[in-house]
Amino acid sequence: MKSDKLYHDPELAQFYDLENEWSPACAFLLKLAADARSVLDIGCGTGLLAATIAADGTKRVTGADPAQPMLDIARQRQGGDQVTWVQSDAASLNLNEKFDLILLSGHAFQVFLTAQDQLALLKTIERHLAEGGKFIFDSRNPKIKEWQEWNPQESGRTIEHPDFGAVNAWNDYSFYPQQMIVEYGTYYEVIADGRICSSKSRIAFPTQEQIAALVAQAKLHVNHWFGDWQGNPYHGDAVEIIPLGSWKAGL
Repeated sequence: MKSDKLYHDPELAQFYDLENEWSPACAFLLKLAADARSVLDIGCGTGLLAATIAADGTKRVTGADPAQPMLDIARQRQGGDQVTWVQSDAASLNLNEKFDLILLSGHAFQVFLTAQDQLALLKTIERHLAEGGKFIFDSRNPKIKEWQEWNPQESGRTIEHPDFGAVNAWNDYSFYPQQMIVEYGTYYEVIADGRICSSKSRIAFPTQEQIAALVAQAKLHVNHWFGDWQGNPYHGDAVEIIPLGSWKAGL
């Protein structure tokens, strides 16, 4: 996969935490991690969740991400010294360790654009999952067509940057229905001087059925399908597709 400028460019990475604060997903995953002795956060980004999970000092927590600028932020945040940070893409990650909980949040699953890429990720999860361990990730339900809201009018917002002051932000998108891929642009305009930072990103929108087939192919088992981060069951019109699974059936 090509590097995404939104995460690999330090100028853009600095906006990530301004737009991604503590969320219901983080709260759900923090609670899920309570009984785990070891946690692997794949696609950990700037490390907010991993550092929070590690804060009590009782767990072995590893955060992996391919983007060095995101990991630079993760290392500097409060609690960052309690986490082992690894720069690696998910497909080639091989830590020779097993974990009680493996998570992939923030819709990071969707950056894997093909079934082959998605399967490689799931095999990485299987390779690192301890017997009796759990895994969880999220993907947007394509039936909801959330990308239609990613137009400049509906996505327009103003955020406050600690150094630049007020910044206008917006998105746009192109949808490729045959591949079920969305390419979206992210734009930040510094109001004080008119400078614009921008990127183009591509994400896939697999169906629940497609995800289920790949999970099975990776020799993993889903115990619960959730449709949101409040823990409600998945249904056809749910906003999210969230499988919570295990190393093998029945655990």
